[in-house]
Amino acid sequence: MLNSETPFTRIALAGRRDSPDLFGPLSVLADFLLRRGYQVSIESETAASTKLNGYPSVAAEALGINNDLVIVLGGDGTMLSFARRLAPFDVPLVGINQGRLGFLTDIPQAYMEVMLGDILKGRFVEEKRTMLEARVLRETGSTPTVVQALNDITINRGSGGGVIDLGIAVDGQFAYSLRADGIIVATPTGSTAYALSVGGPIVSPMLPVFILVPVAPHALTHRPIVIPETAKLTITVERNNEASLYADSQSQIPLAQGEEITIERSLYKARLLHPSRYDYFSMLRQKLHWTETPERLRVAINEPLL
Repeated sequence: MLNSETPFTRIALAGRRDSPDLFGPLSVLADFLLRRGYQVSIESETAASTKLNGYPSVAAEALGINNDLVIVLGGDGTMLSFARRLAPFDVPLVGINQGRLGFLTDIPQAYMEVMLGDILKGRFVEEKRTMLEARVLRETGSTPTVVQALNDITINRGSGGGVIDLGIAVDGQFAYSLRADGIIVATPTGSTAYALSVGGPIVSPMLPVFILVPVAPHALTHRPIVIPETAKLTITVERNNEASLYADSQSQIPLAQGEEITIERSLYKARLLHPSRYDYFSMLRQKLHWTETPERLRVAINEPLL
């Protein structure tokens, strides 16, 4: 969706903590926004890490309360962390890439002022990306542990070696038992992350689906499966080997044998703003180097930046 009017007045900046390369671009960006009349604040840990003074600092938990836009400088991991926090507040994010591939942080640092200038004038493409919610139902009957994820929910074995056994049910119907190193439940956004590295498909974020990707399954007949995003998954830890659940490969929850995990579509969505020329398949071509063939080199050279 291309917008023609900008609703932004209050803008917060956040970045990868303890990054030695953050101070320079952060200070340039803060000054760029301030000179254009925006109210600028810095996420508190980012401010403490960079020692950038002269701007109000805001705790990460409060970023979504008093801001119209959050700009994240870092890699996809940094973007994922702030996307989970901001999704309940329906606050949009823009990503400045300081990482490697940058599927989510798609604005190159070298062009950030030009591209952000266009976005702040209302020339942008907005996406709302589906998220996952996982609930760990403890055998003790205690309150379930609930986590959100934009990329994926992963259940993996521990470092002690050996596989884990999992029972998989979809909408209350038993699907299969899996003996493997683990399983990934990914959104279309997460299809280009961990799931891709173990043989999962790339899925357009326009599709309302989730993918289940086994990690090193004992039986080679276990293949990735695509299911509707309306489905409710129930995963039972049938045999545990120090298994843990991970949300976006960041937060870790230890699991015990016999415990159940339910995974379904979250009530929240992540709002991402891209430059007006953004195109999903153009992004894939650039990040995955699909254009590096002789017959496409001329097109690739002339292809504009996102």
